[in-house]
Amino acid sequence: MQIDIVSVFPEYFDVTGLSLLGKAQEKGLVTIRAHNLRDWTHDVHHSVDDTPVGGGAGMVMKPAVWGQCLDDLLDMSDESTQQQPSTDQTACTADATEQKEAIKSSGDKSDGIAAEADSSADSHEAGLAGPVLIFPNPSAPLFTQTDATELSRAKRLIFGCGRYEGYDARIPDYYRNQGIDVREYSIGDYVLNGGEVAVSVMLEAITRLLPGFMGNPESIVQESYTGDEPLLEYRQYTRPTTWRGMAVPEILTSGDHGKVDRFRRDEAIKRTSRIRPDLIARLDCPTLDKHDRRLLEDLGWRTSGTHPIRQDANE
Repeated sequence: MQIDIVSVFPEYFDVTGLSLLGKAQEKGLVTIRAHNLRDWTHDVHHSVDDTPVGGGAGMVMKPAVWGQCLDDLLDMSDESTQQQPSTDQTACTADATEQKEAIKSSGDKSDGIAAEADSSADSHEAGLAGPVLIFPNPSAPLFTQTDATELSRAKRLIFGCGRYEGYDARIPDYYRNQGIDVREYSIGDYVLNGGEVAVSVMLEAITRLLPGFMGNPESIVQESYTGDEPLLEYRQYTRPTTWRGMAVPEILTSGDHGKVDRFRRDEAIKRTSRIRPDLIARLDCPTLDKHDRRLLEDLGWRTSGTHPIRQDANE
């Protein structure tokens, strides 16, 4: 997988060389390149923003700068989209050309490394063929584990990190109209100073699902939000079995794997019912076993229909 990140603070992503993500790059599973948006500016101050049309507080990121940057990254050469260069732009043409050549050169160098990972990627489900352009946006749909799983099957991802009051709304619209798969995601009901943190969250959620990324692939099978039944994960314990007078649940040391699995399943259902009842409401009742349905009924859910319903929901 090839990943490009555009930001006014590209050094923010130096941390991608650490831990498992760093090892994944060394193995050729993924290539990550961070680009400075200001490298596509053509004025003395390297401006990437301007005042909002219609008035209002803050500044909005300019479409012209983003357009030139994304055209280069996507290798788009539609002459009708290019503005005629001004005197200041002409002075910076060489810099922009060098940046474009550097992108191409970097991509060529990564091809050999990425090829080594092809054999392990063959087993990954066929997924998104073309590049996917992703913008974090607090006003967009919520990014979920389902999205992470789908995007982990893409060949190439391009993340755009907004700042200030955000980016001009015509930027994603334009690239959708050009046939590019454009996604906008929120990572929660709150606002950040910029898209870098949100991109970091999505980046980790996506890349850890790549074949060969995790040392033990089973470790991602029973996680929260994963699988056909996206329950919250059960609580975990390790040694010592008694710590400061607190013992782990006795059943976990019984050696009876069937009882351990049932205990964990029950705890996952209980935790999800308490913390994320919306996830319980999405379960398919026909796929639940008798024990699941009985437990849910004890927790206040009706399980006679297609999906569980709170017993007091219509009362």
